[in-house]
Amino acid sequence: MKPLDEVEISKTIVCTYHERLLDRMASDVIIVGAGPSGLVAGYCLARAGLKVTVLEKRLAPGGGIWGGGMAMNVAVVQDDAISLLDELGIRCQPRRGNLHAVDAIELAAGLCWNALQAGVALFNLMTAEDICLHQDRVRGVVVNRTTVCGALPVDPIVCSARAVLDATGHEAVLVDCLRRRRLLPTAAVETGEGPMNATAGERFVIDHAGEIHPGLWLSGMSVSATLGGPRMGPIFGGMLLSGKRVAEMIRAALANAPQSDGAARLS
Repeated sequence: MKPLDEVEISKTIVCTYHERLLDRMASDVIIVGAGPSGLVAGYCLARAGLKVTVLEKRLAPGGGIWGGGMAMNVAVVQDDAISLLDELGIRCQPRRGNLHAVDAIELAAGLCWNALQAGVALFNLMTAEDICLHQDRVRGVVVNRTTVCGALPVDPIVCSARAVLDATGHEAVLVDCLRRRRLLPTAAVETGEGPMNATAGERFVIDHAGEIHPGLWLSGMSVSATLGGPRMGPIFGGMLLSGKRVAEMIRAALANAPQSDGAARLS
């Protein structure tokens, strides 16, 4: 083995990371939250040729997939999501009725792999502190290091985008930035999910995925947390399909820009 220079190792990390970050200071789409809906949306949008950046506040992307149900690392999906899993090369096992079991580790890793291979740039340990708003339209995300945010008085930076997707799950972080300033439509004033109803919850996050404010879109549990939809528990098909549906809507809206004001909006 040739001698290794510790400084050169460090330079490789610093230079490569910051080259990638500089390239993504402006994107077509910024997705906040690397859970199932965010990763699928990123994959679909990048496959369509858009420049997509995903920000994840935790060390490991994948959202709640890793824990399956009650820390048993098995994820459940229904028939409707199988064609998407087949496309992504993620294996599943038919079980009872219309349910299929998926290894939670394979599902999380597979979603990450496919998103990256499609061209998504994913930055972990990056927290969204706020949104950037120009002329009542969301134009970007105010970001900081997760390890710094709230702990030290360090100013954030801004990454811009033509569309921003809140895929932060139960927290609905970006939506909350608007809610605190009373900038949301009446239908989204109340926060929090309803009681568990797997069927209704899965349908809700797919049917109501869309644009909540000009330039700000919702998918996955952010939809339920914003509009009061039911929670659905440890089943992930709706999350995957919500990401796919919102990606189709964002793609159509950007294709029609600057006449995108007529894009589908949440009511």
